[in-house]
Amino acid sequence: MTVPFQKYHGTGNDFLIIHANEHVPNRGALAKRECDRTDGVGADGVLFLALEEDFNPPRVVMTLFQPDGKTAEMCGNGARCAAEWAMERTGTDSVMIDTQAGTLRADRDGKNVVVEMTDLTFDPEEVPVDADEPVLEEEIEGLEVSVVNTGVTHAVSFVDDVDEVDLEAVAPPVRHADVFPEGTNVTIASPDGEGGFDQRTYERGVEGETDSCGTGAVAIAVVARRLGLTDADPVDVHPPGGDLQVSFNERGRPTLAGPVEHEFDGEVTLESPVES
Repeated sequence: MTVPFQKYHGTGNDFLIIHANEHVPNRGALAKRECDRTDGVGADGVLFLALEEDFNPPRVVMTLFQPDGKTAEMCGNGARCAAEWAMERTGTDSVMIDTQAGTLRADRDGKNVVVEMTDLTFDPEEVPVDADEPVLEEEIEGLEVSVVNTGVTHAVSFVDDVDEVDLEAVAPPVRHADVFPEGTNVTIASPDGEGGFDQRTYERGVEGETDSCGTGAVAIAVVARRLGLTDADPVDVHPPGGDLQVSFNERGRPTLAGPVEHEFDGEVTLESPVES
């Protein structure tokens, strides 16, 4: 038995999209197998999407399974890919996206898909991080970080040059630090000389560096503003996979903009480990 999928990516952050109506008894096992870049299709996650066309604008319910087989509350580039998938199927330029972190609005703007992100917080209880007050420029496991939740937890560190950092060495101790009861993503950023920032992110659930991370780009922008490192709007952020822009709308909520590409379609087999 097989199920069809569509492969999308947002600035290199890539996902298999499977319609939620497809019968997949063990979604986590499928994600672990097919996200593997050697033995599977290869992706940073699997999005299960349910389309509700009776609403105006249409709504899409998004559930993200990561390569470790667990769900994630939110993914900025995943939400943008889900929006593109839904807009292609409804012939619209706007959709609402229901995520585990809240409901978001997404719009097409030229070549970009723009999604309004969830409310962000530095509150230690909501991040969550074991601290009595917001963590700003504090050392955790040898890395000076500021901690924010932009739909998921990020520990953000500003460095002179992201390319000079051995991320696979410095990130895991922070990602698994005891002060993070649910773990954290680890994002590093360096000024690009033009008011923006270069980005690299080690993602929880992927357990490695990804070509792009939308919630990480937003984390860079909001922490940079909080620390007085920029007053730009939009803030240009450059992960390895492309260029993203983080703006702040009239409600003070961040928006994430960037291109989305439909790569190809295919089918995955529901093997016996998935069906067990």
